[in-house]
Amino acid sequence: MPVLDRGLLADDAVSGARLLVGAMLVRGTGPNARVGRIVEVEAYVGREDLACHARFGQTKRNGVMFGRPGVAYVYLVYGMHNCLNVVAETDGKAAAVLIRAVEPVAGVGEMRRARTDLAAQRARNRGPAAVVAAVARIAALPAWRLASGPGLVCDAYKISRDDDGVDLCDSSSQLRLETSANAEQLELVSGARIGIDYAPEPWRSIPWRVFAAGHRSLSRGGAA
Repeated sequence: MPVLDRGLLADDAVSGARLLVGAMLVRGTGPNARVGRIVEVEAYVGREDLACHARFGQTKRNGVMFGRPGVAYVYLVYGMHNCLNVVAETDGKAAAVLIRAVEPVAGVGEMRRARTDLAAQRARNRGPAAVVAAVARIAALPAWRLASGPGLVCDAYKISRDDDGVDLCDSSSQLRLETSANAEQLELVSGARIGIDYAPEPWRSIPWRVFAAGHRSLSRGGAA
């Protein structure tokens, strides 16, 4: 499928968020490519949004947000989980859309292997039994739960800070966004963003989370 048109993300982040639900997140090419349908996102809109990383101005960490739309902004939370965002709006605006959940479509084996490797690595300091339990937990997951959360999206796709700044709207990128003929079949719903208790109102309640209603691959906090 063709890559997503960058211009669709250049207007405003909330509109861009609605267009990203149903789009395909792709890593690699050929039979081992990882492909999934985006089903849940959140928009973060500029310095005035007190839940947005740009609220304190431009830093080394968030610098990509201030660039052109369609570029990946990847950051680390809790010292272990990466999160993928798509830069939106025009240069200097510092808006982005967080990818919260993806429904795996192809490359499920690659996604499961990536998650298994990371789970085993994280459990290693707790001993062999913990590693066995972690591996068994990932093996038991249904395919549609492999990328049901912002950190899990990055785990399944092996997205790291090395991907910060990658052009997701370039057909030659190994990590990219592609259009989907089935996107219009999803019923879109809006709600409050998740995990932003640090932000004052109205930013905690503003309905800038967009998701496919009732989809089984939504993040655990995003099913309502």
